[in-house]
Order: sequence, then structure tokens, then C-alpha cells
Amino acid sequence: MSSPTKKNLILTDFDGTISTVDLGSRFILKFVTSSLEDIEQEFAKGKIGSRIAYEKIAERIEGSRKEILDYILEIEKLDPHFPDFISLCRDKNIDVKIVSDGFDFYIKAIMAKHNLPAIEYYSNQAVFGADNSLSIEFPERNDLCGRCGTCKSWILNSNRLLYENIIYIGDGYSDFCPSKFADLVFAKNLLFQRCQQKGIPCIPFKDFSDINAYLEKNC
Repeated sequence: MSSPTKKNLILTDFDGTISTVDLGSRFILKFVTSSLEDIEQEFAKGKIGSRIAYEKIAERIEGSRKEILDYILEIEKLDPHFPDFISLCRDKNIDVKIVSDGFDFYIKAIMAKHNLPAIEYYSNQAVFGADNSLSIEFPERNDLCGRCGTCKSWILNSNRLLYENIIYIGDGYSDFCPSKFADLVFAKNLLFQRCQQKGIPCIPFKDFSDINAYLEKNC
């Protein structure tokens, strides 16, 4: 699958994929101080994307960084086959990068909690103020689109010349756009449904054991 000059790259989502729990949604629901119905309706109707939704939601969250992170580390569940996936990719000289429309502070903490090696990741950045206020920065946004906080398609396409093949792994709304540009897609949940509806070829998976089996056989 690889050539002598170019490596293969795997881009993987985090919430719902590496973490079987959607941590971004869970901590928002836990620490929000008022109803999110108005934001949810705008999002569902396509009037706003996740970037604007996050900006509005951040104003309604109360909790310190420690309180939120303690809660996340209590409820998080790492896919049990993900550590083997990282080892397998290392053995096969496949690069892995995380692309997330979630948040940097818990990705870093969870990787450290499970003693996983440092992996390059792209995500939204949560900024906690001294008064426990929360604001969100979007270093990987795409101003030409403005939908997602992290533009996973831009990240994928920016790596295109460096790799022979790019594999994408995901499960949700923010994973659909990059799935259209990947050479191979592993999909579950909403992403799998959307790929089927739109005729985008993909391989269904339950967890990283399915992906490991494919890599063992084909890479």
C-alpha cells in the first residue's frame, strides 16, 4: 500500500471514535447553566455550524478547568483497541494524526492518562479565565466555510502531497466532509449512514479491532 518515497497517513476523529464517549457534548450538558434549545434548533436547521454554536454555548458554561477535566476523566472510555492500533501503525510506518471538533485540554489529558505516545492533533482550544469563564479559539478553522470549529477537510487536503494514501476514521457530523476526500474511509454511526446516503464508499467498523485487522492484512 505504500511506496518507497511516500508514507501513508491515518486521520482519526476523537470524540465517539478514539473515545467511545462524546466528551464535548457530555461536559457541555453537565456544566451549562441554561437551556440550549435555541442553539440546538439553529444548528439542526443548518443556520449555524459547530463553530458559532460553541461560541454561544461557552457563554452558558460555569465550571473551572479542574472541575470540568475531573468530570471528563471520570466518564471517558478509551476504545480498548486504540493502543494496539498506535503500536501497529508505528510498526508499519504509518503516520497517525488526530482531527477533532472537540477540545485540546481533554485530548491531551486522556492521552497522558493512558500513557499513549504523543500524537499530533488538531482541535478547538478551550481558554479558561481566572473567573472560570470559558472562551473558545479555533486555530484550525476555515473562514471560507465557517461551519466547523476544526476544518478536517482542510487538514486532510493540506497533507495530500506528503502522503501516498490518506485513511479517514470517524463517526459523526464533522467527519462527513473529509470523508469525501480520503482514499479510504472507516465509518460508524452517523458518518456511516451519511456515507451510504451519499454513495461515498466506506468500510463499517465497530471499534479499532476492525481497523487493526484491516491494516494487518492490507498494509
